[in-house]
Amino acid sequence: MAWDFSTEPEFQEKLDWARQFVQDKIEPLDILYPHRQFHPLDDELRPIVDPMKQEVRDQDLWAAHLGPELGGKGYGQLKLALLNEILGVSGWAPIVFGTQAPDTGNAEIIAHYGTEEQKKKYLEPLLNGEVFSSYSMTEPQAGSDPQQFTTSAVRDGDEWVINGWKFFSSNARTAAFLIVMVITDPDVSVYKGASMFLVPTGTPGVNIDRHVGLSGESEDQAMHALIHYEDVRVPAENLLGGEGQAFAIAQTRLGGGRVHHAMRTVATCQRALDLLCERVLSRETQGTLLAQKQFIQGDIADSYAELQQFRLLVLYTAWEIDQVKDYRRTRKNIAAIKALTPKVMHDAVWRSMHAHGALGVSNEMPFGGMWLAAPVMSVVDGPTEVHKVTVAREVLKDYQPSPGLWPTAHLPAKREEARQKLAAHIEHVVGNS
Repeated sequence: MAWDFSTEPEFQEKLDWARQFVQDKIEPLDILYPHRQFHPLDDELRPIVDPMKQEVRDQDLWAAHLGPELGGKGYGQLKLALLNEILGVSGWAPIVFGTQAPDTGNAEIIAHYGTEEQKKKYLEPLLNGEVFSSYSMTEPQAGSDPQQFTTSAVRDGDEWVINGWKFFSSNARTAAFLIVMVITDPDVSVYKGASMFLVPTGTPGVNIDRHVGLSGESEDQAMHALIHYEDVRVPAENLLGGEGQAFAIAQTRLGGGRVHHAMRTVATCQRALDLLCERVLSRETQGTLLAQKQFIQGDIADSYAELQQFRLLVLYTAWEIDQVKDYRRTRKNIAAIKALTPKVMHDAVWRSMHAHGALGVSNEMPFGGMWLAAPVMSVVDGPTEVHKVTVAREVLKDYQPSPGLWPTAHLPAKREEARQKLAAHIEHVVGNS
């Protein structure tokens, strides 16, 4: 039997180290510097964060998802999932471990599709944690539907000229460069007529109209830009992967991003369950602990069971990716965990927040940010409904319509079929009775 639910002792030691490291050294950053993760390190933070990054490197855990040729250790997606179950409780931990979104996905597509010059100029500083990047795809009128995109690029000699608007380009505020998806051939399908470009944020014509924050964030915390690309000129060598290749590149990037979101969600849900159990063992009402109330016990059971189901599917999907090394061949399970992510997170956080009463909805507990993450997860990298459609289409590929008038499980037909299969035996029994 090849089934196994254990982690080899050597990597488990690394996971144990990471868990303690996050708790002792990184969580204080979350408390004191909660909105500084995606800003360049200043004189106050660099002496704190750089030594932490070096400790991670010393443990061979830096950029754990990457292969050795890119500075990682080639652990693969399954081990990354186990690590992300730890890092996902912290805003700073992915930065310190070199696994933060959206940079992981951006690095992956530059590594896969970029030229040697592009890798040296954009990928190396990204992998070294020296800069941040932004994936500029969504448009105000189109959302994430590429068939509705209007931002375009036109060839002009040795340059491309980009014009149009992009919305919710995450981390554009502090990014050193953007990966921009545009239409380069409007006369064909977007699946063949869209391309991607590497665009330094300081390029003339990259006009950030405003930074959009998540609900509850102040204006100075907002990190998701509305960008007007106005006659932005980039050299031809900034084309990523070849003309007309944007859709294939996007699927590579988004496939990994969706899995990584789900991995980190496991950590959030586990944290919610931990806080729920701690709370109900600490508070009494009407003469007994909250933990003794059957409604509360039902919440604990539901959160535990849903988390374990979700976690196992996430781990299986990560294992499957490691086996086939092609996101397209694992799209059914990638879509399934992406569709599950916001619901599992919503329910786990809601139960824990509710059990904390007034304190749970206050700004003295972390539930606000955890709660907001659920609707965010329902739209990033494609809305939940799209992923459910993908799951259904992939599942249906394994089935055929019934060959006749009646369903294959139609009992009258099954009885007749059974009689025919056992006719000789039945005749023998009847004849000897």
